[in-house]
Parts: sequence; structure tokens; C-alpha cells
Amino acid sequence: MTTPASIHDAGPVLRCLSLGAGVQSSAVLLLACEGVIPRFDVALFADTGWEPRAVYANLARLRAHAAKFGIPVRTVSAGNIRDDALDPAHRFVSMPLHVLNPDGSRGLARRQCTSEYKISPLKKAARELLGYPHPRRVPHGVYVEQAIGVSTDEFTRAKDSGVKYLRNVFPLIDLGWDRARCANYLAERGFGETVKSACVGCPFHGNAGWRWLRDNDPDGWAEAVEFDRAIRDGYPHATKQGQELRGQYFLHRSCRPPDEVDLDLPAPGKRHLRMVSAKAAEEYDPDGCSPWSCRSGAAVTEERAA
Repeated sequence: MTTPASIHDAGPVLRCLSLGAGVQSSAVLLLACEGVIPRFDVALFADTGWEPRAVYANLARLRAHAAKFGIPVRTVSAGNIRDDALDPAHRFVSMPLHVLNPDGSRGLARRQCTSEYKISPLKKAARELLGYPHPRRVPHGVYVEQAIGVSTDEFTRAKDSGVKYLRNVFPLIDLGWDRARCANYLAERGFGETVKSACVGCPFHGNAGWRWLRDNDPDGWAEAVEFDRAIRDGYPHATKQGQELRGQYFLHRSCRPPDEVDLDLPAPGKRHLRMVSAKAAEEYDPDGCSPWSCRSGAAVTEERAA
């Protein structure tokens, strides 16, 4: 008779990769293809429906490449975050929009988009892979080992899944690889054009991210500008429900429309120290939205005893 202890000692039932199709997770997938790290049974791409076109193109390349090594790449989704946010009939979508309050102060709206559009579909897929879809209870010791593409320069973002049937591991940290090492590795294997994975209209973009979108994905840029205007007074669903809204909402942290922000760094030789300092503060993303690597990840609720 199989006991819970022996099940626990048997190791993971499956090994999977949480694939964002950005630099780090792409490197992890290729490492598995080459046998540097254990092979994955499946790679799961949690699609918010609003990634840059370059990310979807890279995903297609990764899917074809991984298939040669017997690793299927599956897409899971909880819907299209852009369409859902603009749909008056859809329930409230909580993105970390920047808020300009009536008194001139600034704030940040609640952030749950990563939980809803990335973590939840990945958890659902893990349960289905194990054969225990919700609300069936996953037996003690039965779990999926899930690789997350967190590199050594982001080691503080390595977090547990919060549920017993899904155990996160971090191959890049184990290998001692930082993001630059991942980028070089990808370039050596013909994946040098891999870009950062983040929603087109992510409010955590720094100026570098917005500038890349403007210069490299004009359709995505136009969508972001249009979305920013559409949510100025809050989400349509909240407005339809008559919920009182305070202030105005923006995608850019300056609380100005993205197409009205000077996204370019000052020209060399004409940089005033104060200007450079202000620009630098807005240049890079202060945080990302990789599953289990963001501040909202720990807030995801599900049966902890599963």
C-alpha cells in the first residue's frame, strides 16, 4: 500500500516551466532543451492577451524549437486584460494604475492583474496536469515542480507558490546566472532579439519600456495611448456601477498621457544634473509582473492545505 510519506519522497509528478517568453524564462527553456537542467514535461505561457508583438513572435519560435526536444509549449489564459478592462459588463480588473488625486498628490491603484491573469491560470493548469481540477483535493505529496526564470540579480523576487501542489524552483539562481548571462546565452543560440515580457499597457513600464514600445511596436503604442485615454476617469465597469472615483488614472507614472511625456534622455553634452536625475528616476521599471515575483503574488488566495 502506498503511504503519504512514500508519495512525498517520490519527487514531483511533473516538471513544468512558467514561460513568460522574455529573456530569463526563454534561457531556462533552452537550457532544458540542451540538457543542462532537467527536461520539462511542459512549458506554460500565461497569456494576458496584451503582450507586445515581439513577445508573441518569440513565443512561436520557442514553441517550434522546444518541440524538437519533446517539450510542448502550451498557452493558458484567463482572458484578454485590455478587452476586459474596457468592457463595462466585465467585473473590475485591478491594474496598478497611477492616480492623480484632486489635491495634486499621487497614488497607485490596487494591483491584482498578475494574480488573475498569470498565477490563477497557471495554478488551474497545474491541477489539471495532476488530474485534480478544482475543487478536487490534491493528495498530500502530489505536486508539480515549476521552474521560474528569476536570475541572480533578482534573487529577492524568488517566492514560493503558496500552495502545496505547486513547488517553485529557480534554475538560474542555482546556476549563478544573471540577466546579462541569459541574454548572451540567447544571442549565442540565435535568440538575441528576445525582449522583456510585459503587457503593452503595463503601468510599471519605465521610460525605457515606453520608448521601446513607441519605437518598435507602433500598433501596441497606439493601443496603449488609446487605453490610457479610456481609463482616465476609471474603468467603464466601475463607472457603470456608479462607484465613486477619486482623481484621474494614468498608465505613465508621471500622471500624464504617454504620448505627452518626453521619453527620450537628454542629448549628450546638454544634460543638466537635475534633469538627468529626474530622468533616471523614471527610466527603468521598478518592478515586474512575473508570476510569484511581484508584490501581489503572496496575496493570491486558494486552499492552502491542498
